[in-house]
Amino acid sequence: MNIYVLLKRTFDTEEKIVINNGSINEDGAEFIINPYDEYAVEEAIKVRDEHGGEVTVITVGNEEAEKQLRTALAMGADKAVLINIEDDVEETDQFTTAKILATYLRDKEADLILAGNVAIDGGSGQVGPRVAELLGIPYVTTITKLDINGTNVSVVRDVEGDEEKIETFLPLLVTAQQGLNEPRYPSLPGIMKAKKKPLEELELDDLDLDEDDVEAKTKTMEVFLPAEKAAGKILEGELADQVKELVSLLHTEAKVI
Repeated sequence: MNIYVLLKRTFDTEEKIVINNGSINEDGAEFIINPYDEYAVEEAIKVRDEHGGEVTVITVGNEEAEKQLRTALAMGADKAVLINIEDDVEETDQFTTAKILATYLRDKEADLILAGNVAIDGGSGQVGPRVAELLGIPYVTTITKLDINGTNVSVVRDVEGDEEKIETFLPLLVTAQQGLNEPRYPSLPGIMKAKKKPLEELELDDLDLDEDDVEAKTKTMEVFLPAEKAAGKILEGELADQVKELVSLLHTEAKVI
């Protein structure tokens, strides 16, 4: 089975975001595989181990993303591809990333493509579905279970606290939700093997694309941190007095009534 995983390099979930002059300061920041993408990598490895084939992880970014690709290889992926656009594209968005990924995948005869449900930095959840649309294949988002029998696929997807069961077929793109599996930690032998596994680096020219082909469709107007929350208030006294004070505060300060 020919399996691909769409990977993104994101800030560590424990990282404190710093804004300088309207942009995020990445100096000294720690980066990781987007946590939802880890579920995708783990599921890809499980599918390969059960059905045979090969797992290739792909990312669009700069040379710094090699570390995250090597981590995926250490988890058990077979090959990695870095599409380096650092010198070719100034502004990117979900369209840019999806266009590049779909162009790379178009002639790869992928049976299964996995991605994270969302990236923890942008949170749009658009790249996976956009890639599927560009490739003309079905897709199912926020999956929590995946069963493959030949070319038939049974999927369970999360729908805001409930679940939906879907029957579909390969080739297919799915996006992984928390609960799909428990991603493994790279073992020492896996880390050593990852150093020898193939990691291919491509640029836009290698895909017969130029900057105009992948020009962003959206523009970021401003980047800012959310306002700090004011300290909460603890009401004291008799219950009836607390109720009166609460109603007054909701009216005069919170202005919600």
